[in-house]
Amino acid sequence: MAVTNNKTFKTVITIGISLVIAAFFMWIALRGLDFKNIQAAFLKANYLWVLAAFIFGVLAYWIRAVRWNMFLEPMGYKISNSNALWTLSFGYLMNLTIPRSGEVARATALYGVEKVPVDKSFGTIILERVVDLFFMLLLLCLTAIFKYEALTSFYQYLSQQNDKAPQEESGFSMKWLVLGVLLIGGILLFLFKDKIKNNALYHKVANFVSGIWEGIKSISKIKNKPKFIAYSAGIWISYYFAAYLVCFALPETSSFDFADGFFILSVGTLGMLVPASGGIGAYHLAIKLGVMGLYLALGKNPEEGGEVGLAYAFLSHTLQLVIMILMGLISIPVLAKAKIK
Repeated sequence: MAVTNNKTFKTVITIGISLVIAAFFMWIALRGLDFKNIQAAFLKANYLWVLAAFIFGVLAYWIRAVRWNMFLEPMGYKISNSNALWTLSFGYLMNLTIPRSGEVARATALYGVEKVPVDKSFGTIILERVVDLFFMLLLLCLTAIFKYEALTSFYQYLSQQNDKAPQEESGFSMKWLVLGVLLIGGILLFLFKDKIKNNALYHKVANFVSGIWEGIKSISKIKNKPKFIAYSAGIWISYYFAAYLVCFALPETSSFDFADGFFILSVGTLGMLVPASGGIGAYHLAIKLGVMGLYLALGKNPEEGGEVGLAYAFLSHTLQLVIMILMGLISIPVLAKAKIK
């Protein structure tokens, strides 16, 4: 009972911290904003474009699910695309409660319906993140090429905000602390290596890590690499249109060109990396500052750009939440029915 209470307490604390982070960024994003402007933006939005963006958002789920199968096949697991889709959707739903918990929930759910060991599927999920990081860097490169002025304006604005904070000189460098901890840890591991190797917990951890590593290595065994690259690109192309098409829903952003779409997606992706529940607040602030950068690059009023950015952010992020919640809720009964007993 005590262990259960301790886990519940940690879960509550984790959720509470992520909500505080979300509230903090949302407060920063909304300071001085007239909420009537957001209300007006929702009322005048053309939701046909939002529906089109919704289709691409769901398409990204499907392509990611199919690609996941390509990671698992080299290890001898052929799962149904349907189960891959719904375990993926369940994982995204869990991310709305505890940030980054969805990866574990996804691997656990897959074990329930396909009996793929959690450690191996978790390794493929880590590999997914590495591949996504590559495509995100590629996206940032394209943004730097096509929207260099807006990107530098965005960076300069953030730098100015950081310069306002007091800078303190510290005689103690954090890197020496990290090096010291690593050194002491290495010495302790060397002195007690025999006892550690004979410990049952060590073998469990070692086997789990080994399974993760096997999942990560699966990328080298993928048979149809061109198809894998096409799927990976397809995910981000879907993300692009899911973000860009929303621009046409609002009169103020309908003039954004193809390159502006790269910029919006890049800034929004960076905002979603913040460990806030569902990117709430952080995404809104990032888009607000990003559109301010676009307006600065065009010689327009950045404050006006901030309001436009928030209107877009609320519309786009609400769409993302609807997809996550809808797909996640559908996944629960589907996975329960498909669960292998």
